[in-house]
Amino acid sequence: MSGNVFFWQGRPIAFREGESIAAALTAAGILSFGLDMAGRETRYFCGIGACQCCLVRIDGQTVEACLTPARAGLRVHVIGGGHV
Repeated sequence: MSGNVFFWQGRPIAFREGESIAAALTAAGILSFGLDMAGRETRYFCGIGACQCCLVRIDGQTVEACLTPARAGLRVHVIGGGHV
């Protein structure tokens, strides 16, 4: 796979220019972004960063997937102990 691709838990995810990580994951059929530190399922919800339901890890940093632009080569992972 080449072009606009980032990696979710090691899986390549294609995205369109200007798309957020959350939008690209949702378009790829990924609706659960893992579990938060309290054990609740995380997901794309508000789309404006207010709810913090779409938190993910990139390069050791916790970010909101709905506010973070997708970039080629990013390695995106679940936070906490949850797995997808």
